[in-house]
Amino acid sequence: MDAPQDYLKDAAIFNLADKRLSGPEPDSKTGRERKKYRTIWVSDIHLGTKGCNAEMLIDFLDSTDSDTMYLVGDIIDGWRMKKKFYWPPEHNDVIWRVLKRARRGTRIVYIPGNHDEMFRQFTGLNFGKVEIRRKAIHETADGRRLLVLHGDEFDAIMLSHRWLAYLGDIAYTTVMALNRWVNAARNRLGLPYWSLSKHAKHKVKNAVEFISKFEEIVAEEAGKRGVDGVVCGHIHTAEIRDIDGVEYYNDGDWVEGCTALVEHFDGRMEILHWADEMAARDAEDAPIPAAA
Repeated sequence: MDAPQDYLKDAAIFNLADKRLSGPEPDSKTGRERKKYRTIWVSDIHLGTKGCNAEMLIDFLDSTDSDTMYLVGDIIDGWRMKKKFYWPPEHNDVIWRVLKRARRGTRIVYIPGNHDEMFRQFTGLNFGKVEIRRKAIHETADGRRLLVLHGDEFDAIMLSHRWLAYLGDIAYTTVMALNRWVNAARNRLGLPYWSLSKHAKHKVKNAVEFISKFEEIVAEEAGKRGVDGVVCGHIHTAEIRDIDGVEYYNDGDWVEGCTALVEHFDGRMEILHWADEMAARDAEDAPIPAAA
């Protein structure tokens, strides 16, 4: 069917990246063989914001491959871009790499979230060989059925008080600005990446209670739908939990934690903390000091 007239406007960023697909594939920074997984889930990248850790995500994309990749919402931050356009070359490079995967045969499923809800109008359509879906059912290698969705559907603040969600977004943006200053200083001191906002969330009682309640609600609703588990994003907190017999997975984000959820070829699930992966790789590659 024909897409609406606004399609070209909303998909312009994808089309811009798609023009580069005929060029050479970027070399991996590691020079090593890529890690291969059956499935990769990433979400809450927030392209279009200064808080996005695009360079770290590019390193992840250059170091991994999978048969299927799910983009579980908030890939592009439409809320922030409506206020001020921000789109550095690294953000275009992220999209280019995703589209390159699709062209090479990786199945890419994009499930828009609340920050990129403008793409929900294209549910059921494909562009750049990327499938746009409202939700999906993923079957693991060992036969489990997992519901995949962003998760804002279960956020009481989003559903009942949208203005409060926007206010929270402003406060969150302020914290992330501080996070960038902290990590700029740590980088000059030769220290690894550290998330100020992630640390604060785990220290504040109300935030911990909200995260726990969110996880329980999502797992309960997934159980009602007859699936074995659920994969979501939205709350920027990577987690693997069994909640009353329902497997709850959250793939985290690429603003604070820089994490991805992966499925191995035997069906085993794992959260990759990419800052830790990079630190371990750098330590392994560091030259051995000469003996005195």
